[in-house]
Amino acid sequence: MNTPALARSPLARPRSYRWARRVTGALAFIALVELAGRAGLAEFMPPASEILQRAGALLLDPAFRAHAGTSMLAWAIGLAIAALVAVPLGVLFGSFPLLDAATRAIMEFLRPIPSVALIPLVALLIGTGLQHRIALVIYAAVWPILYNTMYGMHDVDPVAKESLRSYGFSRPAVLWWVSLPSAAPFIMTGFRLATGVALILTVSTEIVAGRGEGIGVFIYFAGIAVPARMDDILAGVVWVGLFGVLVNALLVAAERRLFRWHLARTGGGA
Repeated sequence: MNTPALARSPLARPRSYRWARRVTGALAFIALVELAGRAGLAEFMPPASEILQRAGALLLDPAFRAHAGTSMLAWAIGLAIAALVAVPLGVLFGSFPLLDAATRAIMEFLRPIPSVALIPLVALLIGTGLQHRIALVIYAAVWPILYNTMYGMHDVDPVAKESLRSYGFSRPAVLWWVSLPSAAPFIMTGFRLATGVALILTVSTEIVAGRGEGIGVFIYFAGIAVPARMDDILAGVVWVGLFGVLVNALLVAAERRLFRWHLARTGGGA
């Protein structure tokens, strides 16, 4: 008897099995770093046990928590503003092809510009405080949300829209009852991608600025110390990575709960 294809698929395996594989991979990586540090294979690389021990100590340090709080504030504000800007624009461009065509060249010109390259310009225009980080986070995070929203609007079933129009529903009603629910999973995916981009820009901007507060500032000063405090640098990186993993896991769980119908249709859920 042949096993159905879905049953053989990795997606059909229990979620605990997938988590076990991920944890095993993480532990293997930690063991590799530990061995490399103990053997001296990587220059200036402390063993993983020392890095994790220092990361735990930083969690109890009020100064480091202040740095982390400043970074998370800039990340959250920039991400929220980016979503408030990108989603309406994505809905607008996705609903009106002529408007999309008229602005496409401008967007394709602006989108590839690395946000990091704008750090000096933005610093000259608005300074190097919290507003500097927020502005760059907004610029970087807008694009994945905007393009995923537009893609979601283009993916809406035209038959469903025409069916409501044939019953006398107005364009705003069709948008509310058909287009937005259909595009919502794509918008959520864009937002999830933007969280990682925003985190990268927050820390990168702080490192380049090298002043004020923030995890990036903490890493910067640990790097220019004589000698460089590699345990502090890597412990700071660990906390940035853990925060990114936690946020992504929460958003993935929210996607699974809110958009089960979409995952069932596309075969997602890994």
